[in-house]
Amino acid sequence: MCVGLPARVVNVKDGRAVVDASGAQKEISAQLLEDLEPGDYVMIHAGTAIAKIGSDDEEETAGLLDALL
Repeated sequence: MCVGLPARVVNVKDGRAVVDASGAQKEISAQLLEDLEPGDYVMIHAGTAIAKIGSDDEEETAGLLDALL
């Protein structure tokens, strides 16, 4: 089973992004997404931003993950 984690983009530069996922910041690959900007929300899998998501999606996904853990 694969699990994607939601995160908020803090900074983007040269195909890399720093994201904040529940308070933890991490640098990831952003090469799969165009027009990524600070403040956007993304779904992360294996250290790569795989999709832009809305803030409502991020809140719902974070709540589901909290319930599972």
